[in-house]
Amino acid sequence: MTINSIQKEIEQLKKEKNAIILAHNYQPKEIQEIADFLGDSLELCIKASEIEDKDLVIFCGVDFMAETAYILNPDKKIVIPDLEAECPMANMLPEKELLEAIDKHPDAAVVLYVNSIAEAKQHADTLCTSANAVKVVGSLDNDKILFGPDTNLGRHVGEKLNKEIIPVPAGGHCYVHNELTVDDVELKRKEYPNAEIICHPECKIEVQHACDAVLSTGGMLKYIAESDNDEFVLGTEVDMITRINAEIPEKKIYPLVDSAICETMKLHSLEKVKQALEDEQPEIKLPETVREKSLKAVEHMLNASK
Repeated sequence: MTINSIQKEIEQLKKEKNAIILAHNYQPKEIQEIADFLGDSLELCIKASEIEDKDLVIFCGVDFMAETAYILNPDKKIVIPDLEAECPMANMLPEKELLEAIDKHPDAAVVLYVNSIAEAKQHADTLCTSANAVKVVGSLDNDKILFGPDTNLGRHVGEKLNKEIIPVPAGGHCYVHNELTVDDVELKRKEYPNAEIICHPECKIEVQHACDAVLSTGGMLKYIAESDNDEFVLGTEVDMITRINAEIPEKKIYPLVDSAICETMKLHSLEKVKQALEDEQPEIKLPETVREKSLKAVEHMLNASK
């Protein structure tokens, strides 16, 4: 079957099943094209909180995103096309290690990146995304913050606010963004002297300092759309460029490195999406106690983001 024919079947199944497809900006082109909504982690959380008229949610992203959708919509059927689409960073902070850090720093607020497992989320005071981390942490009265699992994002927040950021675990990171270097930035400056270089706050802090702007993927899209500049280099997963090329084709966008690929994001395929719609499986579920505790942290984040 051709890509176009599978996409048409998916569109028909969506109508029959009263389904919605949510997809992260890092999904490949053919998945982006059949998504009802594309976004970064914050945008997807907000959209998940607004779902009322759909019975079935197909989540094309990594597992923690689908879990967050379930936390917000326990009455909906939340399905992820491939259960193996896990976020390696999220798994860097197991529940046990977080609890040990909480015992060690009882006076600290616990702020977890939404890129964390549900068992850890249930112990957080609030969650954050790369788009709202500074705003969320800034909304807290605590001067000491346990922040995890992304150390680079934590350092980004620490530079913006007068708070003590304690990383948990030390060295947690996104393997895609953590591989980007200052040398990569300098090379692209020579190659594209008229381009602005934007990186994601999951990049190392020295890479952030070397770039012209540090933004979430949703922030990148907005910034580029509103900018008078015509050329940009993006330090993030390469399929963010796929979305920008589709929505702002008049701008020239280059990757900081061609190899910035999240392999688990690419586990979803049109065939798997079609199968997920047909079978309504694999379904995401969480223990109700975990969901209820995690919900408070998700709601705090959403309220702080307004």
